[in-house]
Amino acid sequence: MRFSFAATVSLAVLAMGLGSCASIQPAPPQVALTLTPTDPADAHNALFALFKDDDEATLKLNPMSAIYRGDLRYADRFGDYITDAYYDATRAQAEASLARLHQIDRAWLNETDQVAYDVFDFQEKDLIESLSPRILPLTRVRPLNHFYGFQSAYPTFASGKGGAPFATLLDYENNLRRHAGYVTWIDRAIGRFREGEAAGVVETKMTIRNVIEQLDNQLAQKPETSQYYTPVTMFPASIPAGEQARLKTQYRAAIVGQLMPATKRLRDFLATEYLPRARDGSGEMYMKGGDALYRYQIKSTTTTDMTPEQIHALGLSEVARITSGFKAVQGEIGYQGNLPQFFDYMRTNARFQPKSRQALTYGFYAIGKEGQARIPGLFSSVPKAKLAIRPYDPTIEKFQAGGSYEQGTPDGSRPGTFYFNAYNLPERQTWGMTTLFLHEGEPGHHFQVSLAQENDALPPFMKFGGNTAYVEGWALYAETLGYDMGFYKDPYARFGTLNDEMLRAMRLVVDTGLHSKGWTREQSIAYMLSHSGMGKTDAIAEVERYIAIPSQATAYKVGALTIQKLRKKAETELGPKFNIRDFHAQVLMTGALPLAILEAKIDRWIATRKAG
Repeated sequence: MRFSFAATVSLAVLAMGLGSCASIQPAPPQVALTLTPTDPADAHNALFALFKDDDEATLKLNPMSAIYRGDLRYADRFGDYITDAYYDATRAQAEASLARLHQIDRAWLNETDQVAYDVFDFQEKDLIESLSPRILPLTRVRPLNHFYGFQSAYPTFASGKGGAPFATLLDYENNLRRHAGYVTWIDRAIGRFREGEAAGVVETKMTIRNVIEQLDNQLAQKPETSQYYTPVTMFPASIPAGEQARLKTQYRAAIVGQLMPATKRLRDFLATEYLPRARDGSGEMYMKGGDALYRYQIKSTTTTDMTPEQIHALGLSEVARITSGFKAVQGEIGYQGNLPQFFDYMRTNARFQPKSRQALTYGFYAIGKEGQARIPGLFSSVPKAKLAIRPYDPTIEKFQAGGSYEQGTPDGSRPGTFYFNAYNLPERQTWGMTTLFLHEGEPGHHFQVSLAQENDALPPFMKFGGNTAYVEGWALYAETLGYDMGFYKDPYARFGTLNDEMLRAMRLVVDTGLHSKGWTREQSIAYMLSHSGMGKTDAIAEVERYIAIPSQATAYKVGALTIQKLRKKAETELGPKFNIRDFHAQVLMTGALPLAILEAKIDRWIATRKAG
């Protein structure tokens, strides 16, 4: 999706995708192309010219997206985020591109180009709907909460350990220029919140309290220990000593004179004005227009026509199925007691608690090394990009998920990064490490994101875009490959993967429970603790995540079940002609597809293999 420059895998980064250049005017209508209707070459060229033009316009509207891709042409700009001009320009661009697409005769495209045509058509229509008068007024006035927004993502981005490069003197100076844009965004966010107050469309008290705590953590830091200061503690040797001294002075001045005052303005506004007017009910059903918004979000996130009621029922069914798997593991281990007692044993026994952040890091690297030996049997293509593994920064870890992935650059100059959560180590469990690595790292997000963006045969929107159902569906499916790779012969590791699968099943129940059935935060936490071995810290973070980003969590299971269904169908219909490496190539090598388009593609592949 255009709004994501991290393929939706990191939700803080996902929120940063709503950007534009410093001064935006609505995009002019694009010039229509006259095609020779019987010339496939002209149809292909027209299609890819459209993709190229649309991508270029999108990068100009979203300079931060360009930086994440390693394109630094607009790196001196932050973006005109959340302005009416930005929304108008984005909508105009999408409408013009969609009209231009429909001038191309799809019938004259080859099969791969038809897939690209269908994906672009789907995404542009969804983007336009998200910017419609029915949806946009419900989202633009809630520009941030504890799970998305620049206030949590930008400090890491600008830290020298995130998306912004710091290899040259210009990189350091561009970072200073972007700081001014971030400060402007903070003040605009305050203005949008005030619009929401007037319209009766407000965030929850819980999410705003969490944001205030995030901001308090940032404000408590001294300038020299701030993430914003880190780049000037790690200069490349190519920057002269005199320039280093100047930059240190300027970076500290920006922190003291710009960044921290703006952070305090936002913090004080939220604490004194907005929080008393925020809503008590956790779910969107308690917000003006929330029911219609949630139904749209479900449709957009899952790329299906499923309703909240259907997703809730699917979740209950999956919870029952996975519960049977827990009971089987309990019997294999020989634990005496009921299932809730078994969960408590698994979440509290000291033997399963990691000793340190460093031990977790070493453990994840060991899992990765073991997995690399088994990857060739399942995949014909592997990423060129390396995978880095590191914990979240301590200032943000409390409100983060158990792990996330941040994409690298297509040329490999910045590796993909798997972030894991080391907050409150006694409530982290080693039995969950394997499945978490398979999901966030290899062969999960790192494979899916990197193989797409390294594939020069794909147009940019397919290399760098995505939808949650496919992206997270693939990562959850990748967890199940631990069975093929032999990781789950150990019953404790198998408990770990069942626990993570149960998490995704419970998400279907809890997300829809919160937003369409009136479930409370406390009721949702209790449900998750009683049906799995997850710790209370994780359960709280998960539930507060669903409150903050409605519908996102439902896409994992919907996507994974679709891929599993397609694999089973291929195995059954192809028999000895089925090849798992070829199947995975079919799923992965055309980027993130809406689920109906993925199903149609696999059906065509099955038919071709059967005929051959």
